[in-house]
Amino acid sequence: MKIKKMVLLISAALAVSIPAYAKQAQGNKSKNKELLPSYQTASPWFVEGQQRLNEKGKLFGRPAKNVILFVGDGMGMSTVTAARILEGQLKGMAGEENNLSFDLFPYTGLAKTYNVDAQTPDSAGTMTAMMTGVKTDVGVIGVNENIVRGDCSTVAGNELVTALELAEAKGKSTGILSTARITHATPAATYAKSADRNWEDISDMPAQAVEAGCKDIALQLVEFEQNTKARFPSAKLVDGIDVVMGGGRRHFLPKNAAYNSIDAASAIEGDRTDGRDLTAEWQAQYPQGQYIIDQAGFNAIDADSTEKLFALFNESHMAYEADRQNDIAGEPSLSEMTSKAIDILDNNRKGFFLMVESGRIDHGHHAGSAYNALTDTIEFSNAVKTAVDAVDLKETLIIVTADHSHVLTIGGYPKRGNPILGKTVSVGKDEPALAADGMPYTTLSYANGNGFKELGDETNADKSYYMPISAGRHDLTDVDTESSGYHQESLVPLSSESHAGEDVAIYGKGAGAHLVSGTNEQSIIFHVINKAARLDK
Repeated sequence: MKIKKMVLLISAALAVSIPAYAKQAQGNKSKNKELLPSYQTASPWFVEGQQRLNEKGKLFGRPAKNVILFVGDGMGMSTVTAARILEGQLKGMAGEENNLSFDLFPYTGLAKTYNVDAQTPDSAGTMTAMMTGVKTDVGVIGVNENIVRGDCSTVAGNELVTALELAEAKGKSTGILSTARITHATPAATYAKSADRNWEDISDMPAQAVEAGCKDIALQLVEFEQNTKARFPSAKLVDGIDVVMGGGRRHFLPKNAAYNSIDAASAIEGDRTDGRDLTAEWQAQYPQGQYIIDQAGFNAIDADSTEKLFALFNESHMAYEADRQNDIAGEPSLSEMTSKAIDILDNNRKGFFLMVESGRIDHGHHAGSAYNALTDTIEFSNAVKTAVDAVDLKETLIIVTADHSHVLTIGGYPKRGNPILGKTVSVGKDEPALAADGMPYTTLSYANGNGFKELGDETNADKSYYMPISAGRHDLTDVDTESSGYHQESLVPLSSESHAGEDVAIYGKGAGAHLVSGTNEQSIIFHVINKAARLDK
């Protein structure tokens, strides 16, 4: 510490310019514990999490300078298993013996995913738990269970402080990445406080909520720095989220065709009814920052000199990994975004906090497409490996988990090495097994959802929503179930396949990773991050 202070004094004396992204200490040590409201630290969920963490023992080695939280949205255990096998088979292996990158992490635990008011959860409640240490209700973001969903008046006094906000107050660089809209539930729970996850822009909000002063999620992202400073005047090191990459451009642009981007998919890309162009407002707020919308802009980013990066690669969600080559203007993969984000964030000697979400795993499942869900899971695994290779694990904590699972099942009695996307072929047989109805069946299926679709080589799972529900059994004798456009059979007819309620895995590697072990409330993840990185100290 003395050496660092001496360096600062010498730099000042010599009038050496320090980059804006290098958040230097100002005054006394951080007192972040004071930022946590008493109703947050007194919550039974928060208290239970601290007690559970204390039972796990002390930290080994030095605190984590950096934290990377990877969230595979909807990545339940059946998804992990099936993706592991598919990746192995794509490598020419039998498949079952393969490992995804995070399968090899030394520490593993389980998280109970239920929301306060729901046995089977949604992403808003689950991610709020992971980011704040407090479980909450379905559909609300960054607030506790005392709120009434959709009632703006109940937000004040129930807002929760997130790990990202604590990292900002401690002077660390911060970043959020998602292949979903950046205003979607999981990424939003890192920075926003909202009575409804659907309030992504002002056009999504009821008039009374706007009149009462509640702000939409996109606006909260752009105004994050000033809002945080207003809430925590003592947090002198806050200077805004440094790296934001994902989809969801429509929520930042006015409902006016004049503001359309070059790759707009709709006649009018923007949704905002207040006439505000939040991309322009962000650029005015951070004139040294870079706003980009395509692969070319991404490739041009110099990580060493970039102070702030705001990237909105799609009007809505980014493309599925399997469909990414069809994006109009081109967009980077999750691995590429992860690498770029780390290269920018690690310019700060105080370290960084980064949240990386693979949002389209969830969307593939909702559309009933195991192919899309699994190929996005494989790319998610690649992004995790990219991070592991890029950081010093002696000073970095990496956590990989999911917010919830899906009703994907792996069944029948297929022989070893049978194509995981294929029809079930039993041990010792060469032809597909037949069910009691005389028809073949696949190893993978869904308990509910839109049902069977045969879309050939289609790589965009969302195309299934334009077709009627087709649940129940179908004759698959002449159907190529391994094609990208095949959607598995489902039992219960629903317009969209649903989440599931079982526990999900937590994988840990690096500084403080041993704390993820055991079966835990999902809110333990905040406490692991907080303790490992000493964010509230």
